[in-house]
Amino acid sequence: MERGGPPAPAAGERAPAGAALRGHPAGACGPWEMRDRLGTGGFGNVCLYQHQDSGDRVAIKSCRVELSVKNKDRWCHEIDIMKKTVQELEPVSPSSKSCTLALRHHFISSLVCVFPRYGFDAFGYWLNHPNVVRACEVPKEMNFLVNNVPLLAMEYCSGGDLRKLLNKPENCCGLKESQILSLLSDIGSGIQYLHKNRIIHRDLKPENIVLQDEGGKIVHKIIDLGYAKDLDQGSLCTSFVGTLQYLAPELFENKSYSVTVDYWSFGTMVFECIAGFRPFLHNLQPFAWHEKIKKKDPKHIFASEEMSGEVSFSTHLPQPHSLCGLIVEPMENWLQLMLNWDPQQRGGGSDPETSRPRCFLIMDHILNLKIVHILNMTSAKIVSFLLHPEESLHSLQNRIEFETGISTGNQELLLETGICLDPRKPASQCVIDGVRGWDSYMVYLFDKSKTVYDGPFASRSLSDCVNYIVQDSKIQLPIPQLRKVWAEAVHYVIGLKEDYSRLFQGQRAAMLSLLRYNANLIKMKNNMVSASQQLKAKLEFFHQSIRLDLERYSDQMAYGISSEKMLKAWKEMEEKASQCAQAEDIGYLDEQIMALHTEIVELQKSPYARRQGEVMESLEQRAIDLYKQLKTRPPDHAYSDSTDMVKIIVQTVQSQDRVLKELFGHLSKLLGCKQKIIDLLPEIEVALNNIKEADNSVMQMQGKRQREIWHLLKIACTQSSSRSLVSSSLEGTASTPAATWLPQSSSGNTAPHPLSSLAAPEDGENFADVIQENVNYLELFSSILQEVRQEQNSMMSFDWSWLK
Repeated sequence: MERGGPPAPAAGERAPAGAALRGHPAGACGPWEMRDRLGTGGFGNVCLYQHQDSGDRVAIKSCRVELSVKNKDRWCHEIDIMKKTVQELEPVSPSSKSCTLALRHHFISSLVCVFPRYGFDAFGYWLNHPNVVRACEVPKEMNFLVNNVPLLAMEYCSGGDLRKLLNKPENCCGLKESQILSLLSDIGSGIQYLHKNRIIHRDLKPENIVLQDEGGKIVHKIIDLGYAKDLDQGSLCTSFVGTLQYLAPELFENKSYSVTVDYWSFGTMVFECIAGFRPFLHNLQPFAWHEKIKKKDPKHIFASEEMSGEVSFSTHLPQPHSLCGLIVEPMENWLQLMLNWDPQQRGGGSDPETSRPRCFLIMDHILNLKIVHILNMTSAKIVSFLLHPEESLHSLQNRIEFETGISTGNQELLLETGICLDPRKPASQCVIDGVRGWDSYMVYLFDKSKTVYDGPFASRSLSDCVNYIVQDSKIQLPIPQLRKVWAEAVHYVIGLKEDYSRLFQGQRAAMLSLLRYNANLIKMKNNMVSASQQLKAKLEFFHQSIRLDLERYSDQMAYGISSEKMLKAWKEMEEKASQCAQAEDIGYLDEQIMALHTEIVELQKSPYARRQGEVMESLEQRAIDLYKQLKTRPPDHAYSDSTDMVKIIVQTVQSQDRVLKELFGHLSKLLGCKQKIIDLLPEIEVALNNIKEADNSVMQMQGKRQREIWHLLKIACTQSSSRSLVSSSLEGTASTPAATWLPQSSSGNTAPHPLSSLAAPEDGENFADVIQENVNYLELFSSILQEVRQEQNSMMSFDWSWLK
């Protein structure tokens, strides 16, 4: 059941049960409203139904004609295979809500799902594989017979079938490598699953492969088990009627067969996806080409008919195709196993170690190849490398140097996001797990020793056929031959556009890299400006404080402590601080950064920063339209020239030359800006270091001055205290006892006696007691004086030479 579709409109009067299935699109079966007719097959129709309340969708296949007994048995046999119990599979969960139902063509599925919310019965087990289309129980409202056979409900795959994809004119010379490898992986997995469960499909063809978008990834699924054979009846079978173009020779000749019939069909289908046509005399019907092909060499995978009528065989894939060189040889080896005429030798037999068919081991080998594709932006050439296990990036760079001539030190390898490869990580960082094909992912190579990219650039070469009509566009060719030539011409025009698109992606990677460098530049500039402002503030404080200190020092020199050496040191500090101020001058760097920033903004705004391939896209569409018109022309006894197609080819080449010139001109400006940033970064680093050193110097000078001031203050206080105590003691011992009681004249220069604050004795007191008390005080002060002298001698033992 598929959710998320638009809710079905409210139905009016509902048609009788089964009316819609008999050709009334507006009818409904209970809550199920018919939304679309998806396809028509040999015996049945497939219609899309939507639940009016939930929006769930289901596709129902119904029989459209009365069937013979034999075909009725075949129809019912589909259901038997669909409900096949598989021991190793998980049982159906009673709480399963089930999944999307539908399909666009005459097919049948191989999975039974349950819909408990709609009251469907559950089967115990089901065939369940992501590459085999699922089926479910028919809703109870449609649980009736049509033309005496039951209905079938199937998963809906919105991407259409493989035939629809192959028929697109842009795929006239085959699919892209990523699409081919995806198909190989998906269908190979689905076939192995069916064979493991003793089911031969027998009718594999593009029409029976459907595409489903699952989370942004295209998944291929096998459909239509209508001709499938259950091997429980025996490993060799003899009865079959199927599609002849992809039919294995033994089936065509009505001989006994085994699972290898699916190998032939699978190989034929993959070959067509690579080349755009079937491998053996694709213009002929099977009755005509079987006799010519049956005696081919086991390694022949391609046969074409020459103008003389002779058949030419090859063990190699025909050109043009989209596979990279590293995949071609293993793919040809795989096709040689799959397209072996002898069914006993087909597939290569079983591997003695794994007991798996050798063809699937080779298939896994192809799919597991770790290949990095590198676009050399200096030459516009793609080079591909097969990565060794645990290969280092340095090893890969050595191989790149050998292929391109760009030294490892000058190589800059960028991902599409503009991130540079990390030299500490292995070379496998160039490959994304699950992403295959050079058309899907690319690493861009730049030469750091160059900032101007002006070619020469490698241009896409013309195939022999296209070159033939370019040399003489007026030559008349028969329509069948012209179709092939024009198909290659369309492929060439599309290739020119895609070449530009890849180079544009390289330019985009360079722009993203430039922006990363610019972001780093801005960060360093902000750090530099902040450090400069802090230094400036500290210098201002330092200058103000040292000027104040010098003024105060001059004021106290007449009556305080003086030190010529300290004064000289302070003046030197002031001069050094003036020199430190030079470090805060970053205006010249700031001007360069701002000018560079303006230049980068202009490059971002430039029209060349956006894709300029509109003309080539228009020419591509014109070439496709010409090819479509040619395909509709009858081939019998008709000739035509290629004037219009050659005009398009020439115009596309000219357009590509123009946009590439603009692209590389813009790229050179990007790289020039990036080099300016690279050159500026060390200068900013030096400026930052200078500012930090100046800042440290200022802080050290300020700290030294503060320590000196506090030491000076300490000495001043100590000396002042010592002088005061010594003076008091000497005056007390030199005076008479009576004089000690007399206050000193206010005009005297002598400091007051420490005992002068005592009250004079009153009349009648004993004078002897007073004298004794005075003696006691003198003894006390003598001891104090002794302590002061000892402390003074201790302090004078310090080194005070810095004050001199």
